[in-house]
Amino acid sequence: MSVDSIVNLCLKDVPKALAAGVVDMQSGMLLAVKTIDSHPQEVLDLLAAATKDLYEGDSVLTIERIFKRVRGVDNDERYFREIIITSTNLIHFFGRLKSRQSMIITVVCRADANLGLVLTKAREIINKETI
Repeated sequence: MSVDSIVNLCLKDVPKALAAGVVDMQSGMLLAVKTIDSHPQEVLDLLAAATKDLYEGDSVLTIERIFKRVRGVDNDERYFREIIITSTNLIHFFGRLKSRQSMIITVVCRADANLGLVLTKAREIINKETI
């Protein structure tokens, strides 16, 4: 599936989705983004960098290493899979594609969306879709 197809699927299937994007953690680039509500361009421009900080900032990488060491995990698989951020008006979901750990799907929904349904639908996408 293409990154554009995944973005469109997120907007169609995730309840009250306003925007969706795909970030490549290896290149640090925003590969695709689509928004149906007003999101300032400067926010979209920072999405890839902010996502990289969330998943691979220095402190996050240190926490991952500690958890792996304490739990006896000895592999290159990334520890953090999903991050959910709630703000005054929005729910922000970030999730790694199961088939390609370097790809992060991000979906922004209205705050009044059912969080359980947002997680269920977004997880279906990150667990099933491939790029």
